Amino acid sequence: QVQLVESGGGSVQAGGSLRLACAASEYTSTLYRMAWFRQAPGKEREGIACISSGDSHTLYADSVKGRFTISRDNAKYTLFLQMDSLKPEDSAMYYCATGRAPPGSVTFDLRAYNYWGQGTQVTVSS
Repeated sequence: QVQLVESGGGSVQAGGSLRLACAASEYTSTLYRMAWFRQAPGKEREGIACISSGDSHTLYADSVKGRFTISRDNAKYTLFLQMDSLKPEDSAMYYCATGRAPPGSVTFDLRAYNYWGQGTQVTVSS
């Protein structure tokens, strides 16, 4: 069972940057797709960035495309989300998630993810 622990959340002003990290308990690059989701109060959980097993493909939600970058440090079993040009509407609890997947497959379908972290809060003030 893969355990995930997020870090790096906090409070920042609009236009600022944050880098989230998600430490996995085991090596995930070759077998596991990983993704970042977020959930604001009263809203559904939404996928914002995904990286395929093998790291060959990425997928971004339109709302973050061009501002956020997902990456993986395989030597450290860690997933990252670099968030630039932050907006107040980016405020939410951010979760990382993973699940086994064939190489190149990317999706935001919640059913595709078996393991979830506890989340890290991001607050962007105007």
